[in-house]
Amino acid sequence: MAGILTRLIQTVFPAPGVAVRRWRQPLLLGTALVAGVLLGAGRFQPSRQNPEGTLRGYLRFREVLSRVDEEYVDSVDVEGLSDFAIARMLERLDPHSTFIPAREREQASAFLQSDYDGIGVEFNLFRDTVTVIAPLGGGPAEQAGLQPGDRILAVNNQPVSGRHITMNQMFAKLRGPAGSVVQLQLLRRPGTKPLQLSIPRNRIPNTSVEAAYLLDERTGYIKISRFASGTYDEFKQALGDLTREGMTQLVLDLRGNPGGYLDRATKLTDEFIAGTRKLVYTDGKGDQFDTQTYSRITGEFEEGALVLLIDEGSASAAEVVAGALQDHDRALLVGRRTFGKGLVQQPIVLNDGSELRLTIARYYTPSGRCIQKSYAEGAAAYSQELRNRQRQGEFQHADSIHVDDALRYRTDHGRTVYGGGGITPDVFVARDQASLSPYYARLQSQNLVREYALQFYQNHKAELEALRFEQFQASFQISAAQLAELADRAEEAGIAPDAAALSQCAPLLSNQLKAHIARSAYGKPAYYMVLNTRDAELQAALQAVADGRAMIAQNLSDH
Repeated sequence: MAGILTRLIQTVFPAPGVAVRRWRQPLLLGTALVAGVLLGAGRFQPSRQNPEGTLRGYLRFREVLSRVDEEYVDSVDVEGLSDFAIARMLERLDPHSTFIPAREREQASAFLQSDYDGIGVEFNLFRDTVTVIAPLGGGPAEQAGLQPGDRILAVNNQPVSGRHITMNQMFAKLRGPAGSVVQLQLLRRPGTKPLQLSIPRNRIPNTSVEAAYLLDERTGYIKISRFASGTYDEFKQALGDLTREGMTQLVLDLRGNPGGYLDRATKLTDEFIAGTRKLVYTDGKGDQFDTQTYSRITGEFEEGALVLLIDEGSASAAEVVAGALQDHDRALLVGRRTFGKGLVQQPIVLNDGSELRLTIARYYTPSGRCIQKSYAEGAAAYSQELRNRQRQGEFQHADSIHVDDALRYRTDHGRTVYGGGGITPDVFVARDQASLSPYYARLQSQNLVREYALQFYQNHKAELEALRFEQFQASFQISAAQLAELADRAEEAGIAPDAAALSQCAPLLSNQLKAHIARSAYGKPAYYMVLNTRDAELQAALQAVADGRAMIAQNLSDH
């Protein structure tokens, strides 16, 4: 079939220099003929934009794949080759158009779902050992007695410890239909007999509002990790609870938020912006994917000081929120320049159940700023862009942020803002220098800080349970001896000792260790309560609230 189709396409679209009298026949008739053959052979739909080009490309790829399958010297996985070719093709378009094979589609979508079927456990990999961080409150794992620090040796009698298993593979093993049972073999303490647990799967909430509490009597704090299907409802609940507790000013933390569903992000933004105002618009090829989104409801927090925390990890829908609040002078943005991901992907489910997430438009803020940073130099350069920011000093100095004067825009009250790559904050806060050291990076990459904290919790569980969180927060401190013990474990793991680097990192490491211990002993909100005590961006936000700068519309106009 491939050979017949190739000869047919060569007849209709001959190579340059080939004299074919029939070339003068109507091109439309030839295109229709080829399309008809292809539709009968494989349901191929030629592009209306460039039908001749897509037909030629389709036939070329089909013939090559067929030849490889039939004639290559070794047996090959032709479906895997096809997936690889599609992925490489999309790389030539932009960094965010992707292809997801059918076997990975459900897992790829789970990140943005409000719930899933599983046992409800947070885990990590420490030296090829799957270790429980915490069972989710009220979930099957907690009810079955799973504890922080437990090591999972086997799932359904299949060993997982020491097997170079990936996080994705573990997700696949632990998740499954509600009502089905997972058999776990656990090691709670070295030298003890492994435990056997049978845990029934159930529907597990997948929350995206990580923490919501009062920083003081009037100032609320809400941390949102992503814009998932349930984010808006979770946020509304948190906002209402804090308002009833007396909140009149808010710090909204979108640091490290990679985005998600745009409509959840714009609905959240609408809670802060009064009247009918543009929140975001998209612009694509022609007008098929052009949209404009406006505020339309009376929100619950349209007045009152609002500070938004952002950093280089804030992307996509998180940047849409930041851009709208900044353009309308509704919030003070504190932190560092955002990632710069402003391309809109449309999910397209293919016949075999795989999914194409194709870029169809660009996001623009109300003032007209394009959020997307340049990807003209290719995928490799794009993936290194954040590292280049660090090398150029942007994480440490506001004047190192590159802006393009040709992309100058104005907010509602006349302040100058710039497009062309992310959202620049109103108040710059340098990244903790200790977090940029190679020694600290290696401790984090090997999960040694979290591992040490888990083992400390296991060894002092009774003492910690005897303390209320408020007592722990006020009195517990990481000692120099404990930091030295962490350094010894790092040396055992192959990280060369560096006394100067450890001293530089000590305040940061101490706070992180305490926060991870609090996570195991008191839950996720406690983790953020501890971590935030020495959070430079949060302290800058509180200072801005205290001195009135957070009322941005009245205080930051520069016209």
